[in-house]
Amino acid sequence: MKIWVPSKAAADVLCDLPEVECVVYDGTGPVPEGVEEAEVWIPPLMPVPDIPGLLARMGRLKLVQTVTAGVEPYRPYLPEGVTLCNARGVHDAGTAEWAVGAMIAALREFPGFARAQERGEWTYHHTGVLADSTVMIVGYGSIGEALERRLSGFEVEIIRVARTARGDVHGQDELPELLPRADVVVLLVPATPDTAGLADADFLAAMKDGALLVNAARGGVVDTGALLAELEKGRLTAALDVTDPEPLPRDHPLWTAPGVFITPHVAGSTPASGRRALRLLRSQLLRYLAGEPLKNVITGSY
Repeated sequence: MKIWVPSKAAADVLCDLPEVECVVYDGTGPVPEGVEEAEVWIPPLMPVPDIPGLLARMGRLKLVQTVTAGVEPYRPYLPEGVTLCNARGVHDAGTAEWAVGAMIAALREFPGFARAQERGEWTYHHTGVLADSTVMIVGYGSIGEALERRLSGFEVEIIRVARTARGDVHGQDELPELLPRADVVVLLVPATPDTAGLADADFLAAMKDGALLVNAARGGVVDTGALLAELEKGRLTAALDVTDPEPLPRDHPLWTAPGVFITPHVAGSTPASGRRALRLLRSQLLRYLAGEPLKNVITGSY
């Protein structure tokens, strides 16, 4: 059985499995020969060129196992009968840690102080603070749970929001009433038709003056034009690990908008995520070879 893997590290943890042959394809260079024989494809972290064309050539494909939580590059083009699994849980620690760091950096104005340090200026002034604030987590899944655990010592109130209400988690339809309560709004929703442009002009207008928007989801979840308008007015601030478009062009006005802190989609790009991804790949392939139910199968809305 041929398995296409994204790296030598992935091949190393799978190559001892019975009757498994690993082909390494990281998305760069020409597509290796024998693409039509691949039964399992593990795409690299960054999407490869021409995903629809590649999937169409994989005539024996039965399983696509991503190393990302998001599956939007693959789902629309998945051939009939092919199972799609994501890497739920792999990036929880890294993304939650980034979100906490981004909140503190933005509220305590670390980027501004770093620029002042480069100029040799002592710019003493009071800043914002995370303590005593209300943090809303929009997209309360495994990453949201990991974020709440990390926020437990910061003396904040948590508002949990998911697609549908459950227990102490509010439904997404309650956002208009909930948004004015939040000092910090963290976006962790998956990229789906329902979440495209979720943080639009109305969403942002409902946020309280001086609130911080933190996007660790996907760039398309936020209406960039609407966010720029709020940033230019100085009414909101933002910490963004993802943008629309992405990568953000050098001359894009978001780079120089007031009150925005941008990182280049690095929240989950950590050694911890890498280690956890390899463990997931091995456990999934063992399940697949044994004919056991797979983890993280994508069906319906996710």
